[in-house]
Amino acid sequence: MEPVFPFPVQLPRGAGTLTQALHQQLRAAILDGRLPPHAALPATRKVAEALGVARNTVVAAYDLLIAEGYLVPRQGARPQVAEFARRRSKPARAGVDESRFAPAWRTPFLQPSPARSLPERNFRLGIPDHRHFPHEVWRRLMAQTLRRSAREPFAYAPSQGIPALREAIAQHVAFARAVACGADDVIVTSGAQQAFDLIARLLVTPGQTKVAVEEPGYPPVRAAFAAAGAQLVPLPVDDEGLCVERLPEDVRIISVTPSHQSPTGVAMSLRRRADLLDFARRHRAVIVEDDYDGEFRFGGRPLDALQTLDGDALVFYVGTFSKSMFPSLRKGFVVAPAWARSGLVTVKHCVDSHCDGITQAALAAFIRDGHLARHVRHMRPIYAERRAALLDGLQHLLGRWLQPIPSEAGLHLAARFRDPARAARLMPTILRYAAGAESTADYAMTRTIEPAVTFGYGVIDPHAITKAFAQLCRAMT
Repeated sequence: MEPVFPFPVQLPRGAGTLTQALHQQLRAAILDGRLPPHAALPATRKVAEALGVARNTVVAAYDLLIAEGYLVPRQGARPQVAEFARRRSKPARAGVDESRFAPAWRTPFLQPSPARSLPERNFRLGIPDHRHFPHEVWRRLMAQTLRRSAREPFAYAPSQGIPALREAIAQHVAFARAVACGADDVIVTSGAQQAFDLIARLLVTPGQTKVAVEEPGYPPVRAAFAAAGAQLVPLPVDDEGLCVERLPEDVRIISVTPSHQSPTGVAMSLRRRADLLDFARRHRAVIVEDDYDGEFRFGGRPLDALQTLDGDALVFYVGTFSKSMFPSLRKGFVVAPAWARSGLVTVKHCVDSHCDGITQAALAAFIRDGHLARHVRHMRPIYAERRAALLDGLQHLLGRWLQPIPSEAGLHLAARFRDPARAARLMPTILRYAAGAESTADYAMTRTIEPAVTFGYGVIDPHAITKAFAQLCRAMT
């Protein structure tokens, strides 16, 4: 028997699947042009006979196509393919059509990091150790929150965060970092990155506002301001932090990591902090203070946060729980000057409405009941031991090539090359044997910075540090 369609039709023999299979194959043929517009389909009786199925199966498949608009029924005649169903006869061109993007997004500011295959114990930056987290406590608090929420009416959480969490955050940063604030000063965000985005949206006039950023510095911060249309002004960093004396007078926003510079690890000196606040006051600039892992301190008393020293309401203090707890929590916050709070809340309401209330409530209880403070106290000596092993390995195994950069806080430590001329040759070997470590060049807008390498110690044990450095030493010798 001659085929009824100009293409093969393959039907399964399982009961109840024939109509669906015929419908899907005919629809695919219409979409890719094998059944062109206005083509009349064969009579249902003829199709049923050719395919060896009941006529009702074919009728049902045709009826589905008519209901979906792929076929046009005709009184006393066979249905025909609808005109609008015309599709490309050739496959779509590969790639991205950036002409449809808004101009600011045609050049990506920050590509998503590709997944990396790393050993479980590695030198990756910014990742805390899950093995020591009080998972059982967190599960209990989440369960309590879920049970309580089941008894409450559904509602949207406030854009600035639930009151209990804002109060808990205010008390936590006041105790841990001497940041003077109350619950009304706190705006809860989906991680620190959203905090930067909100500030940029509020304060940047596209094409006009100049924003000073650290060089090298944290790329996602630069991306948030660049996406808002800011003109970025990279400023060098030395062992005292941001070189404040290099600030242009027309800069209106200054983004810094004063407690533990990302990625070099240095702390901004008290002299530089005072100079920075003085500059901001004289030039009507504001400061975005990113305190991403300041809870973990291994030296003496930490220097006061810029927000603590600020007497002119110029500092936006940004914090996160990604390092002190875990990254997937996606909770951060801004302690904002009073004049900016309503604007930030309005922006937050527009772009995100609110963070989820369940984890907010559980996090509030975790902080309020003292679990966060206990966890930080528990982790501090663990991280201190790893940091000591890292410093010892840099001194005794890799001291010929690398010199640690002074750092007293956080979950990473950087080392500069004793002979910068050899950095290009040695860096690939270092990154191969110290899995997860990163070149500070990856954090720079230019390639004129002093070459250095940064090692994270959040998830690697002391013996693994020593073993990796011994292998690296042999490879570099």
